Amino acid sequence: MAERAHVVGRTDVPLIERTIGAFFDETVAARGDGLALVSRHQGIRLSYAELGEKVDRLACGLARLGLKKGDRVGIWAPNRAEWAITQFATAKAGLVLVNINPAYRLTEIEFALNKVGCRALVTAERFKSSDYVAMLRELAPELDEGAVPLAAARLPALEFPIVLSEDAAPGFIRFDDLLAEPSGNERAALAALGETLDRNDPINIQFTSGTTGTPKGATLTHRNILNNGFFVAEAIGLKPGDRLSIPVPLYHCFGMVMGNLGCLTHGAAMVYPSDAFEPGAVLSAVEAEGCVGLYGVPTMFIAVLDHPDRRSFDLSSLRTGIMAGSPCPIEVMKKVVGELGMDDVTIAYGMTETSPVSFQISMDDPIERRVSTVGRVQPHCEVKIVDFEGRTVARGETGELCTRGYSVMKGYWDDPARTAEVLDAEGFMHTGDLATIDAEGYGNIVGRSKDMVIRGGENVYPREVEEFLYAHPKIRDVQVVGVPDPKYGEELCACVVAADPSLTAEEVVGFCRGKIAHYKIPRHVVLVEAFPMTVTGKIQKFVLRSEMAELLGLTAEKTA
Repeated sequence: MAERAHVVGRTDVPLIERTIGAFFDETVAARGDGLALVSRHQGIRLSYAELGEKVDRLACGLARLGLKKGDRVGIWAPNRAEWAITQFATAKAGLVLVNINPAYRLTEIEFALNKVGCRALVTAERFKSSDYVAMLRELAPELDEGAVPLAAARLPALEFPIVLSEDAAPGFIRFDDLLAEPSGNERAALAALGETLDRNDPINIQFTSGTTGTPKGATLTHRNILNNGFFVAEAIGLKPGDRLSIPVPLYHCFGMVMGNLGCLTHGAAMVYPSDAFEPGAVLSAVEAEGCVGLYGVPTMFIAVLDHPDRRSFDLSSLRTGIMAGSPCPIEVMKKVVGELGMDDVTIAYGMTETSPVSFQISMDDPIERRVSTVGRVQPHCEVKIVDFEGRTVARGETGELCTRGYSVMKGYWDDPARTAEVLDAEGFMHTGDLATIDAEGYGNIVGRSKDMVIRGGENVYPREVEEFLYAHPKIRDVQVVGVPDPKYGEELCACVVAADPSLTAEEVVGFCRGKIAHYKIPRHVVLVEAFPMTVTGKIQKFVLRSEMAELLGLTAEKTA
């Protein structure tokens, strides 16, 4: 009988069975003078002792507002020092950090805050074209009254808007004011609270786009993300005192788990080159800080490699890192190794619901393995490939990838029905990804069930965009598909059946601007008469994708 596609990760290194706060305090005690955090665009450098003091002050400041264990605190900001301080402070205070995409606009921020009932929100003033304060004031005009706590009709749970600014607008609390020196009693209360926290408590909510139109709040525990950060950083050989360049966004698991927690668990330094990815800033950070590692999605590495001044930077410190988010072309991997000197770079695969990584390449795997597979199963994780009837297939056969172990989320926040759709009775997370496992245990992602589009590392579910576009009065019907794109791998194409003949593609794009995140706005809009259907009336999206790629003159080969 053929060997089954069912693998279990090694268990020789034990899991961390402590809370993030307890582990953080241990690292601060052990690495007090060691460099912890560099935010280059802010000119901030913190040792572990200095970071620990700011974290304790913020944790006490949040408690002073009246926030209690289990309350949700949103963070809506690009990469900056305050992001990490908030991440660790909320963990120490037993608060659930809610990651909010910096690209979110009015509809999305309103949904996110209300879905999980955020009592507090740490927000930047603005970022790129987004004026966060103005958006919040539009949603909550009651802010103008200046009352704290806030009582807003459209944001009923939100009481404490906290702004990262020198001067707070009416109704907002300055972040820095929460960093006041705590009293002895406040510090003692924080320490006592830490003793009551459990490693299995929910500590983080991350929104994932939903196939049914609204994002789902994947709920993760201390144990989920602390261990995943540890084992991911183990796989790249991170050591105490190393410095890791983190240009990937912190709101995503790549940044806050694989980056921040990977560094914390190894006594390494988190280095933020800029508030958002910029290849020149990455090169400058690697040289100036002597970074040994670099994280990024393939498009980021391509941008770094293509930077006109790259060869003028000293990148000799680089040796390792992670490329994830979308498949890596073999030529890109060869250049990352050969031209950036990242001999130990690894590929990782996972999803938000699994904290995120479940497969990762080993540093000693040959380059052919690094680009043709996603490596072997992570420690303490169990993976199987099943057919449509739930039976485990043979090695080499294609089926749905399912994973079980410490890394699997508790569920989607306040959504038992959608949780039950992906978590089975045996505790396996059904990823929706089509994969194989070969004879040596290497995984390979060969496709995606459903219709998720990966645009430059951002996962976009077409149904969410479709439901938004249905609100346009001139749109009768719409289907959104992914089409090939040389820069982002895939771009969105909206195929629209108009209810009014005056509708234009430009009007559809304009309808989206400022209301949904930029990466969800269709790059292409095609007005059609009808959609390809099966005899039973189901839309054939795979046919539609092919037709649109041909119509737009795009290559038929898509990134899987």
